[in-house]
Amino acid sequence: MMESSQKRAIRKNCSRLGERDLARFKVLGRDADRDLIRSLPRRQSEASKLRATVSQAIAGAPPKPGGSLAALRRSPLVNAELDLSRPREEGRKVDL
Repeated sequence: MMESSQKRAIRKNCSRLGERDLARFKVLGRDADRDLIRSLPRRQSEASKLRATVSQAIAGAPPKPGGSLAALRRSPLVNAELDLSRPREEGRKVDL
């Protein structure tokens, strides 16, 4: 089957971008953010510092070890003497 000229042009453009270590993306976003989103790849290919800043802002700070345990220790129920036992039941009969 013949390949359309548009598909051929996109494929060639992608291969040229690949030579420069770039890739083609399709992004969904608000129309008002179009210029901002288009400016990011240009700046990102030039500045590794910007890439690190954006990655850190998206990922956030790495969690500290023991953070979940510390949150549980701050709970007002720490010394509440709760009865967490459950009655042991046999379950229902199933006919296989």
